[in-house]
Amino acid sequence: MSDTLITSLCEFDDMNVLVWVVAATLAISLTAWIGVLSLFLNEDLLDDLLLLLVALAAGSLIGGAFLHLLPRAIAETGTSDTVGLFLWLIVGFCTFYVLEQFIGWHHHHVATHDNETVSYLVLVSDALHNFIDGVVIAGSFLTSVQVGLVTTLAIALHEVPQEIGDYGVLLYGGFEPRRALVLNYVTQATVIVGGLVGVVVADAVGGLPTALLAFAAGNFVYIASADLVPEIKRSQSGRRAVLHFLVFAAGILLMLGVRILRGWLG
Repeated sequence: MSDTLITSLCEFDDMNVLVWVVAATLAISLTAWIGVLSLFLNEDLLDDLLLLLVALAAGSLIGGAFLHLLPRAIAETGTSDTVGLFLWLIVGFCTFYVLEQFIGWHHHHVATHDNETVSYLVLVSDALHNFIDGVVIAGSFLTSVQVGLVTTLAIALHEVPQEIGDYGVLLYGGFEPRRALVLNYVTQATVIVGGLVGVVVADAVGGLPTALLAFAAGNFVYIASADLVPEIKRSQSGRRAVLHFLVFAAGILLMLGVRILRGWLG
């Protein structure tokens, strides 16, 4: 299987896209190492910081889905097959629902005690999640470099708090710090494999990149609405709730600003 993948990559026509996909997924994989910050911060301070990052990530994912991915997918296909695109969005939404509901995959953004069995489940499910992220990144770069960069940014903003939380779960599950860090990176590195597989599959199946944009939008909407927003809604003080909403709105405005800037640059 690995020989087939390597052969297909060597025969891929647009090496520039391949370089972008590899660079983007490699950058995403490096976010796993940020988990080491949890060793140096007070737990309460870490949780407060993570919730701000969660709010920013939620806004960025919503903005990325509705201001970038869906408009670009519709522009690529025209108005003739918008129903098909929205079906792909629903598939993307439902895929992550199934992962969370039936396979046990879920996000960890605050320090929680866990056992080693659950920690292994977190590793397996995160590896699958990161693989899907890689496929999505590949599809976005195959559409355009600009869409690829926006998608990578939205995923990266989401991955930072997730990786810190996942690392904490592994530590509380009984893993040694160094082993937890290495295992966390190994699962995160599956995003690179997903990116390469996405390039090969999209090259073989015409029209897949556009479908992947809608699929990614469904992923983004699910993660933001089902996982991230509920966490920031738990704020017990009115001041903190307002702060979280403002940071959430800042994430949306960030994506809007990127879209406006992209329009100015042509």
